[in-house]
Amino acid sequence: MGRPLAKPEAGWRRPRLAPSLAEAYRSVPVDARNWWRRALAFAGPGYLVAVGYMDPGNWASDLAGGSAFGYTLLSVILVSNLMAILLQGLAAKLGIVTGRDLAQACRDHYSWPATLALWLLCEVAIAACDLAEVIGSAIALNLLFGIPLPIGIVITALDVLLVLLLQHRGFRLLEALVIALIATIAGCFLFEIVIARPELGAVARGFAPHLAIVRDPARLYIAIAILGATVMPHNLYLHSSIVQTRQYEESAAGRRMAVRYAFVDSTVALSFALFINAAILVVAAATFHRAGRTDVAEIQQAYQLLTPLLGVTGASAVFAFALLASGQNSTLTGTLAGQIVMEGFLNIRLRPWLRRLITRCIAIVPAALTAIFFGENGTARLLILSQVILSLQLSFAVFPLVQFTSDRAKMGEFVNPRWLKTLAWGVAVVIAGLNAWLLVQAFGSWLR
Repeated sequence: MGRPLAKPEAGWRRPRLAPSLAEAYRSVPVDARNWWRRALAFAGPGYLVAVGYMDPGNWASDLAGGSAFGYTLLSVILVSNLMAILLQGLAAKLGIVTGRDLAQACRDHYSWPATLALWLLCEVAIAACDLAEVIGSAIALNLLFGIPLPIGIVITALDVLLVLLLQHRGFRLLEALVIALIATIAGCFLFEIVIARPELGAVARGFAPHLAIVRDPARLYIAIAILGATVMPHNLYLHSSIVQTRQYEESAAGRRMAVRYAFVDSTVALSFALFINAAILVVAAATFHRAGRTDVAEIQQAYQLLTPLLGVTGASAVFAFALLASGQNSTLTGTLAGQIVMEGFLNIRLRPWLRRLITRCIAIVPAALTAIFFGENGTARLLILSQVILSLQLSFAVFPLVQFTSDRAKMGEFVNPRWLKTLAWGVAVVIAGLNAWLLVQAFGSWLR
């Protein structure tokens, strides 16, 4: 258990405890000699966060949207990304200004019963996210090497060794690997776009909102699924902690600089996530929708059809390789999020390998049983269910985040201005409403 660093501060019920990820806390020096050196020093956390916006859980929604409706839903991906930029910016500001990550802030603000409830909900969300990563990686191993799904699911448990190795070698190395994997995914889809030859005018028009999205129930359902799968609750906890790995000055001017550069970092990184999600939808539209295959909604279907429809050898293999990189990337950041959540909410500090093993075992058991008894169709449905679970938990992270950053007693001069407060609460309410609607529809479909 950590020890209080001070008496309770204004606006908080409890004193601030030792930071989460203590081994990495303020471990990255900041060179303040010029702006680009500062920007380089702060670059990194945003890319760890961006990984959650391009994980295997997003692929099914993007594939379904592109194959069924062409480029129309690109506007939904754009709006989702703008929401993500706003929320991640608030998460970074909370961590930098208060010295607390979101989990610690919840612990220090709410009663113990509420804190425990929020912790349990967050653990369920992390397990659901891990489930998507397990299934996505197992599917990629099956497509690339013919490894049966149940065996591939078990193999994914071994990635805990990679995470441990990287954590011991320093936080910058972990960030470098994540950025390299993001670049790999982006390169793979750039190749897919080039050979798919989408109609650039139609792509540009797809980024403009269309009333048809609201009027057509089928289109609206997939649009909400894309929104629900984009903003990940554990990313808000993750970002509010890992921005504290930088050695910025503990002064108003130092925090202001850190908030500014952290926002630039996450915005640039999330732009890569926007490109990758848009690229998945564009490839699906240019390949499947154009060929009249409007029913492609599963990763395995897309893999089987890409090479014959595009007529380019290796198109399917590149797609599967990008999926494997996506699954492994998400695994790295999911490990950190799980550690931050347990330490932040409960102040319980387990060894990273034990925490990782617990989380992965929770994900492996249902995934393996589903693969054994229900095969590919079962794992595809389980992947969708994992996104529904994430959607259900999202508001329990977004509302506290907006509440804390809008509280002058907690944030002081960094409190959200009126316009930002209005925008942030509006986004929180929209996300809650859309995810509630998606949840009702998804469970209705599941029961049928």
